Amino acid sequence: MKAILFEEFQGPLHVQNVPDPEPSADGAVVRVEATGICRSDWHGWMGHDPDIQLPHVPGHELAGVIEAVGSEVKRWQPGDRVTVPFAVGCGHCPQCLSGNQHICDNYFQPGFTAWGSFAEYVALRYADVNLVALPEEMGFVEAASLGCRFITSFRAVVAQGRTKPGEWVVIHGCGGVGLSAVMIAAAMGAQVIGVDIKPEALALAEALGASHTLNAKEAPHLIEAVQDLTGGGAHVSIDALGIPATCRNSVYSVRKGGQHVQIGMTTKEEAGEITLPTDHMILNEIDLVPSLGMQPPRYDEIFRMVETGTVDPSAVVTETVSLEDISEKLDAMTDFGTVGIPVVDSF
Repeated sequence: MKAILFEEFQGPLHVQNVPDPEPSADGAVVRVEATGICRSDWHGWMGHDPDIQLPHVPGHELAGVIEAVGSEVKRWQPGDRVTVPFAVGCGHCPQCLSGNQHICDNYFQPGFTAWGSFAEYVALRYADVNLVALPEEMGFVEAASLGCRFITSFRAVVAQGRTKPGEWVVIHGCGGVGLSAVMIAAAMGAQVIGVDIKPEALALAEALGASHTLNAKEAPHLIEAVQDLTGGGAHVSIDALGIPATCRNSVYSVRKGGQHVQIGMTTKEEAGEITLPTDHMILNEIDLVPSLGMQPPRYDEIFRMVETGTVDPSAVVTETVSLEDISEKLDAMTDFGTVGIPVVDSF
């Protein structure tokens, strides 16, 4: 099969011919029809993820058709149209048994712990626990756009942020995950402020439902601007990027008793740690709430919202590209150069 393979971190990304995968006993091989290109893929390519072993095929935001299943798989068969969360649970550990497959003790992640979806085919473990059937009316590009970004944002806004109609929500960083959060929060009836440094990202945030946008580069008193707009601070503020500036700005954007939700992961420069204003958080009783992915059973909530037109995940897809274009798109993320979601739909 054709696949994007790199043999050194930050090294060349070439389309190569590699062996077709075989399903594990509990797994399935999926023919990839579309796959998103995500900043998490960039982190992996840069060498920020310790799970990756070289040589490696990235890619984790996928939708496609089952090509083959393992001997232990009972729920799926070749020809089924599916997607899958990026954090795949084993189904047996205490986390999975408590309904938290996304933080499984034995997690499997296509594109990180194993070869991923920047390829014609991808092998996925724990198929019965994790594969999600696609509605017939949902296209593969739309399904791939759910990826890690939309489902992560959905859980961050709805489950972790517990956003209510009329509340103020501030999104710091309007890339793919931030724009998804803008759309979802607006769909929940919140008043949304999008914060970024790119005018094109802020324009897209407005188109997706933000009632206000702020350019962090051009607003020397960003926190004061948020406080003024919201009448004392946001009920929920989300860091959708993961650098010190956005994380701290998010914390300081929250009103007393509100919530800072952390979605964005750090780069190698931060080594997984960002200093937080803990005294400010204590004095104002600001909750720090992390959010990672989403459980497979909750996809039905998104599908219902898509069916009724409440949300449209494909609205954050800015372009569709070929497998050969992945190198250029990942390289652009080095300087946060990507707005929205590029999706591969040509293999």
